[in-house]
Amino acid sequence: MAEQASSLHRFSVFFLLLLMIVIASESVTADTVPRPFFLMGDGYIHIRNSKSGEEARVNLLHPDGSLNRESLAEIDKVFGFPTGEKEDNICPRLIFMLDYFSDLVAHGKAINIESGYRSPEYNAKLRNKGGNVAKTSMHMDGKALDFNIEGVSGRELWELIKSRECCGVGHYGGANVHLDSGRPRFWEASTSKVRTGESDFNRYIYLSTEYDRYRPGDRVRLSFSSVSDFGFGISRAAAVVEDSEGQNRSFPAWIHVRDDASCELIADRDSSRFVLLELPPDLHAGRYRIHVDFCNRPFEQMPMKTVSNQIELIGKEMNR
Repeated sequence: MAEQASSLHRFSVFFLLLLMIVIASESVTADTVPRPFFLMGDGYIHIRNSKSGEEARVNLLHPDGSLNRESLAEIDKVFGFPTGEKEDNICPRLIFMLDYFSDLVAHGKAINIESGYRSPEYNAKLRNKGGNVAKTSMHMDGKALDFNIEGVSGRELWELIKSRECCGVGHYGGANVHLDSGRPRFWEASTSKVRTGESDFNRYIYLSTEYDRYRPGDRVRLSFSSVSDFGFGISRAAAVVEDSEGQNRSFPAWIHVRDDASCELIADRDSSRFVLLELPPDLHAGRYRIHVDFCNRPFEQMPMKTVSNQIELIGKEMNR
């Protein structure tokens, strides 16, 4: 009996030590590798293209929490995104949102992509055929998809995504749902307004950051989407503005420009995807938005400036 009690005591001590190690390990991981996006699932995603047959089952994150670029390249193939030509990937924020919502409604089930990346030429072709396709479609920027999940109501999925006020989500009836990483908005077939010209003159141009979380002093990659016409300019001087209740202090920031120009030309879609800005190194932790002024506006109807999605500044080093 004494020997059994001693063995039980040793096992209990070992189990408690092991539990403490696991808890400590999880705590360190949570502290040192913050999640780069506000909405993220478990990191495992299974997607397939209903038209091409391309399929991928991948982990979006490495064990240390950093982004798995090889997995993103596999996803690009399913989306039909020209990774080599663009030297880029499908928007990671979009993929992690897709993972997040699919985990909520059908964890582990395959996501069927009906429409992924579209070249501007293909998008125009669909419009000319009378399709319900926007002139400024975010599919052309690699920031949108139309998808369904077997056994999941498209209407209910649309309602769920809409309730988060995180992104663009549309439903045209049936099982398919449109999801994009643009400004929060929602629509149905009767309210889409894709044939009205409402998005002309860059009225709804949108600025987004590559990630949601950064550190003070980080270099931020910005990109423009929902652009109807290129050939506009952005001012070198930008601002990082607090976005918390009762706080709206503005801090100067600078966009990387060529030849120290005060107005940087955004001539085409490629140049709109790689705009770099340095965050001020002395910013405190909190929520912010980046404000960018336009210069050389080609239309009076174009806004004077644009404001990014919300970002969070933290103090810990991040892996990406």
